[in-house]
Amino acid sequence: MLDLGSSFVASVARDPDALALVDGDVRLTYRQWYGKISSLVASFDRIGLRPGDHVVTVLQNRWEAATLHWACQLAGLVITPINWRAKADELDFCIDNAGAHAVFYQDVSTNAVRNSARAASLLRIAVGMNVDGDLAFAEMVEGSTPDALPQAGADAWSIMLYTSGTTSRPKGVPRRHRAERAAAVAHVTQNLYGRGERTLGAMPLYHTMGVRSLLAMSLIGGAFICLPRYDTREALALIEREKISNLYLVPTLYHDLVHHEAFAATDISSVRKLGFAGASMTDGLLKKLVDVFNPELFVNHYGSSEIYTFTIDQNASAKPGSAGKAGINQHIKVVRINARSADELAAPGEEGEIIASLAGDEAFEGYWRRPEADAKALREGWYFTGDTGFIDSDGDLFVTGRVDDMIITGGENVSPVEIESCLSLHPAVSEVAVVGLADEKWGKIVAAFVKRNRTVSEAELEQFCRASGLANFKRPRRYVFVDAIPKSPVGKLLRRLLVAGEYEAERLPPSDAA
Repeated sequence: MLDLGSSFVASVARDPDALALVDGDVRLTYRQWYGKISSLVASFDRIGLRPGDHVVTVLQNRWEAATLHWACQLAGLVITPINWRAKADELDFCIDNAGAHAVFYQDVSTNAVRNSARAASLLRIAVGMNVDGDLAFAEMVEGSTPDALPQAGADAWSIMLYTSGTTSRPKGVPRRHRAERAAAVAHVTQNLYGRGERTLGAMPLYHTMGVRSLLAMSLIGGAFICLPRYDTREALALIEREKISNLYLVPTLYHDLVHHEAFAATDISSVRKLGFAGASMTDGLLKKLVDVFNPELFVNHYGSSEIYTFTIDQNASAKPGSAGKAGINQHIKVVRINARSADELAAPGEEGEIIASLAGDEAFEGYWRRPEADAKALREGWYFTGDTGFIDSDGDLFVTGRVDDMIITGGENVSPVEIESCLSLHPAVSEVAVVGLADEKWGKIVAAFVKRNRTVSEAELEQFCRASGLANFKRPRRYVFVDAIPKSPVGKLLRRLLVAGEYEAERLPPSDAA
């Protein structure tokens, strides 16, 4: 297996004049990009960074961030990207946990770096600006240097992503060069990417989806079109102007695209392949995307930072809700809820916990300095995902949520995803999220938080669920109309905030004339 540095050098040799990277006025071919990457690698040596050192980045999806990613692969540094919205204490935790030697930051993350006690003792590199006392990224990529040679092998650490940490401290997920490249090759294969594809670089480079898009394009001489900070209008403009050929986004961003006022006037004809991950997609959104894009390929990708691919469904709209079958590097099972062994299999159609083999080429080997997390999630050569689902009679996996999200009402197990998919089909429902709220009689009641686009009553939604065939115990006992559904920076639904009452209640009902 090639290391990623050697892989990139091979890509440059194969497609030197192909467009590789776009960010506003910056347009670089693979040969031009390699020149800047090589200058950055030489600068790493000059400032004392050595193979195996962790470098923390707090950057948006700009050309410098993509360049830094590849330079780290060639130099043998472990790139450790975190959310550019991180606060100083979050930055401190990651710097300390990773044992970082340097931090790269920009204007939007300046305050966090300046208020970070740990960052004060590191090499600090300012990106896109000059800051007294700190190194300037622009100077590090200037000039001409010999082509950088790979300094790391396939077994070296490539990247360490941090999990979202919605219920506990974030966990570092270190991944080796060989696992990252295997995941990129599988991504190309499973999404049927061809030579010269162009992808929208919207998913952040601190998230596995963003990293996969970046690496996958290099394997096929494709172009990574940067969208530094997600904005729907700008995303639509880039799709039209740069003739984007594939999109790989979370469902929330697809929702925002097709419901934006500029969508109808945007030429989206270049987009032939759609892929999504990060969350289940509702039936209503699936149908809408098929209608407006008419894609050649529509992939539901189910995976995680720890093991990139679990399952793939290459025709997502044909069987709504299906996550398909195991990816080419994977083997999955569904075991009973609270199973202690990988042998405690759930019956076909029975909801249980999804587990994935750690023997696959894309798998990680354990969390960074978190033995207690390893003990909980890694058993008998399997990764216990914490996700719930079942396998149907065709052998396809359906992901129903998280073990912690399961609603137990009156002794019955209820999955929020099934109810959300049902309600999403109502024309007045723009977005919906379902959670369990504490109730003295039932233990928990099913509550639906609905963002509506026109007037609709609770009684009408109840009748809609009834007519759809949703079982009585699954139908919501409470509806809450909201102005926004709380989500993470990468679009994941934050059910815990709904349960805690931290949401934007609807201020004014929508107008049917809107």
